[in-house]
Amino acid sequence: MNTLALFGFAPVSTFKALCGLPSYVADLAALRRQRASAERAFPFGRPYPCLEDKLAPSGLATGHYFHQDLLVARRIFTRKPQTHVDVGSRIDGFVAHVASFRSLSVIDIRALPTVIPNVEFTQADVMGDIPEALVECCDSLSCLHALEHFGLGRYGDPVRYDGYLVALSNLGRLLMPSGRLYLSVPIGPQRIEFNAHRVFSIAYLLELLGSAYVIDSFSYVDDRGDLHEDAALSDEAVASDCGCTYGCGIFDLVKR
Repeated sequence: MNTLALFGFAPVSTFKALCGLPSYVADLAALRRQRASAERAFPFGRPYPCLEDKLAPSGLATGHYFHQDLLVARRIFTRKPQTHVDVGSRIDGFVAHVASFRSLSVIDIRALPTVIPNVEFTQADVMGDIPEALVECCDSLSCLHALEHFGLGRYGDPVRYDGYLVALSNLGRLLMPSGRLYLSVPIGPQRIEFNAHRVFSIAYLLELLGSAYVIDSFSYVDDRGDLHEDAALSDEAVASDCGCTYGCGIFDLVKR
């Protein structure tokens, strides 16, 4: 993250906006001239300059969240599990995708003030004790771009160095034997970038997951934001973290 932007200074955006200003002024003048001869006039309201959009692409179809959310939602649609539970994934991305075609339960440490059709929400800390009623409650479970945050305090959770290990253990408790876990985390040279996230090496992830899960498939989003679906976990790929410094590993796992 640009440190200046963190405190409200965005020189790149300011430069782009200044570049777009002459076009804005010219277009406004043209519209005012055309209004004079229009059959039905719209009054002008307050100015709302959008100075960067003219040169922007039609949308953002790249990156970690775009690819992981679509990929995992598509697999859930195809497999049609009996009960799907999500822990901490993005509400306005993955959860919304899944809720468009089926019901699911969502667990997050943060409140969800909006009632969403097809979404049953529970506010809970997955680093805490799992209620007995939730043990082996689902045959399908997702935790997308969330595990890396547990224990860093970013979302109001208690600071705990091994928080990701506690959360991973509790994810296993939620899932029935032979159930499926969709797990994604940042991949690259292993590190903590406090208080944003952890980044996991693929070798360490294989060590963490191997005893409890069978890896059905592995996909990843590279540093450019491109998806590599069903990628081979060769020795070279594991050693190089698939060439990623800050990529996204997407594991399709089956509980042993």
